[in-house]
Amino acid sequence: MTHTRRHLLRTASVAGTAGLALSLASPASAAGKRRGLPTFVFVTGASGTASGDPELTMRGYRTVGVELPGHGPSAGQFDAAYQAPQDLEALAVRSSPMATVTLDDFEAATVAVIRRVARLGPVIVVGSSMGGATLNRVGNAVPHLIDHLVYDAAFCPSKLPTVVDCLAAPEGATSKGDALIQAAVGDPAVIGATRINWRLGGTKFLAEAKEALAGDSTDGEFLAFLNASQPDESVEVPLADCAIDPARWGRIPRTYVRHTLDQLIPLALQTRMIRDADALTRRSRFTVHDVATAHLASPARWAEIVDLLDTIARRL
Repeated sequence: MTHTRRHLLRTASVAGTAGLALSLASPASAAGKRRGLPTFVFVTGASGTASGDPELTMRGYRTVGVELPGHGPSAGQFDAAYQAPQDLEALAVRSSPMATVTLDDFEAATVAVIRRVARLGPVIVVGSSMGGATLNRVGNAVPHLIDHLVYDAAFCPSKLPTVVDCLAAPEGATSKGDALIQAAVGDPAVIGATRINWRLGGTKFLAEAKEALAGDSTDGEFLAFLNASQPDESVEVPLADCAIDPARWGRIPRTYVRHTLDQLIPLALQTRMIRDADALTRRSRFTVHDVATAHLASPARWAEIVDLLDTIARRL
């Protein structure tokens, strides 16, 4: 693997942080509207934690975050070496619970959740950043169980089949993912994962990482995100083919929420991915909404996205 490919892989692996802002159909035209309020299924991006959204819950919806394989408190990512004071030598060599995890595993876990909640009513699946790769896969696999897909500043490979391919496109050239690489720990070939030490100190890392991920959030909001982020992510997922199947994925109504201040997945790349997908599914195009926020939506801007999700649900 060349240096450039390793760089793109690491950048892709940390490009899922907006998933932390989240929290728990056949398309209506194919299966008919199911009774009951919709369920929101949230798929986090890299380093994220499964979570529902409390505001949507208070509005009467079911919300569930998919516990992706290798993630979660029982997976073993958080240990004494990662806890302050850190043991950096141990952290650099500890085998990762993500070592054998693939995008197929993410797909299977998400489909299992969708199958359970689809019995209760319409299903809206929301993915952030690298979570878009999983959205593509489940849209290809079970379009008859999903009523709407929402890509929240998420990767949507189509003509460019992988997350790494998307980042390598000219529209991805301005990504500031380099800021996160300085926190990479260990050799992915040894530990079996891309490991980011989100608890790395130093004003340079904190300032550059905040600019890349959360430029419109407060310092406190950004630090809270770092403290909750999981260090390991799959090496395989950013390289996995997750291109859309126009005949299946293309049946599902879908929305793309562009983050216009995004410095990790630049606006030009978000627009390119929308355009490429629409070109393959001309009878069913993205509805696009712009929100003036960074890759990791600030709380104020996330409230706007919640209102949009509410509107989508009410129209089912």
